[in-house]
Amino acid sequence: MTRTRIATASAAALLVILAACSSTGAGNSASTSGSGQVLLVGSYHGIKGQYSTIQAAVNAAKPGAWILVGPGDYHETDDLTHVPSATQASNGDFGGVVIDKARLHVRGMNRNSVIIDGTRAGAPHPCDSSPQYQTYGATRDGKAIGRNGIVVFEADNTWIENMTVCNFLNGTGSAGYEIWWDGGQGSGKIGMHGYWGSYLTATSTFNGSESVIPTYGIFSNSAAGPAEWNQVYASNMNDSGAYVGACQQLCDVTIDHSWFEYNALGYSGTNSGGQVIVENSQFDHNQDGFDTNTQIGGDPPPPQDGRCPNGKTSPITHTRSCWVFMNNYVHDNNNADVPASGSAAQGPIGTGMTVSGGRFDTVMHNTFENNGSWGILFVPYPDSGHPAKGVTCSNSGGVQTPGFGCVYDPEGNALLDNTFIHNGYFGNPTNGDYGEIALNANQPQNCFVGNNAPDGSTPANLEQTQPTCGALTTAPQTGGALLGQVLCDTGFGACPPGSNYPKITTNVVMRPLPANLPTMPNPCKGVPKNKWCP
Repeated sequence: MTRTRIATASAAALLVILAACSSTGAGNSASTSGSGQVLLVGSYHGIKGQYSTIQAAVNAAKPGAWILVGPGDYHETDDLTHVPSATQASNGDFGGVVIDKARLHVRGMNRNSVIIDGTRAGAPHPCDSSPQYQTYGATRDGKAIGRNGIVVFEADNTWIENMTVCNFLNGTGSAGYEIWWDGGQGSGKIGMHGYWGSYLTATSTFNGSESVIPTYGIFSNSAAGPAEWNQVYASNMNDSGAYVGACQQLCDVTIDHSWFEYNALGYSGTNSGGQVIVENSQFDHNQDGFDTNTQIGGDPPPPQDGRCPNGKTSPITHTRSCWVFMNNYVHDNNNADVPASGSAAQGPIGTGMTVSGGRFDTVMHNTFENNGSWGILFVPYPDSGHPAKGVTCSNSGGVQTPGFGCVYDPEGNALLDNTFIHNGYFGNPTNGDYGEIALNANQPQNCFVGNNAPDGSTPANLEQTQPTCGALTTAPQTGGALLGQVLCDTGFGACPPGSNYPKITTNVVMRPLPANLPTMPNPCKGVPKNKWCP
């Protein structure tokens, strides 16, 4: 859908890894030259471009064009100039910059100094944290709907690269998304194909109420691949740093050499399956480092199913599981003072990774370290939310369970050859390296092979009792005391006497960005000849 818009004038170890890998970051963007049209925003090396705002360049661009953005603090305001309709406010079709044309490449000339800033123009500092410089979006029914940063709305094959986006706040609309590839929120359909992001930073500095703190750093929904996020970083989000959801078994996305910290969840993914590869990345100092889940009440359709589409076999796992989490470092996810809101606030604090009702996912060759509750949990996702049209609990693989709603058990997942170091040190019963809960029988069992887990599993000896994936279970598995401990840590149930977990605090801390996040080595690579890239 194309609309006419009027332009407005105007971790140190990981850093070493990221820098070493930065020469690979141009990725797919370098292989596609677009139409040859290049539009320049701001100035670069003393050479002034044609446009002062990114939205003006987007409006002028033809599908397939390149938009290069010089260093500067850009206070983009398309959503303030063009007040979203009620439909747009609910489906996310609004933002400081809105891209609704296919095949656009939007690339900053320096990741750290090209800033898309949600604060007011005239603020003394980029991403200013002072309350008087925040903007809360257009007003509808007397309430601010919030703001989004860069939104790609139902536009195929788009690239956003080499820039920082900050301080786009939440509100009553679908808002608080810093960078969003939106194929149609809540539609239950794939509305976009192909997207790429690299050398991106998403954060917030403003410590307002939880109702306005940004929700997601880098987000995609209802979008199919091919897709890749490479060298991306996100922090200080009250849901997750990165999110991939509602892409059925057509996700076809890779997240590589990326870093997510100081969020409620480092990553979350609802009903995202098929080929999803998360590799060579770091998840640290979140409440819960990584959470993929099945949910009946959000981002339809369920379930989260990691099996390869069309009965194919993964070249990585050599099984039918194409959802792979591998070669990642997941550590120190124990923070109760990060922003946290909604269901994300129920992520178990002190847990490196949670597979919540996920199915046929493979977790292999990772390191889980210093997570105080558990290194990884395979647990059910109980959901009493309202299902999408045409979805029922039974037809989506759930089991209606008194007291819990629709329960999706973890099924057919594989935990293979991972290293666990000093997990479970909170010392509650069942805290340790990994655990499993499945509330219903006659489901494909999870399997556990080759893990170095000195702090043990619950139930004990899972590697001996469940070495093979897929065999149907014969009885429910609550892990004894594990169920009560997980309910306590997530807030779903009362805590057993003597239990000791950090509690989410109102004393939220917004952490600063790490220094020297790697920028694209050659931002002119692959770009048609122009004044900035001769």
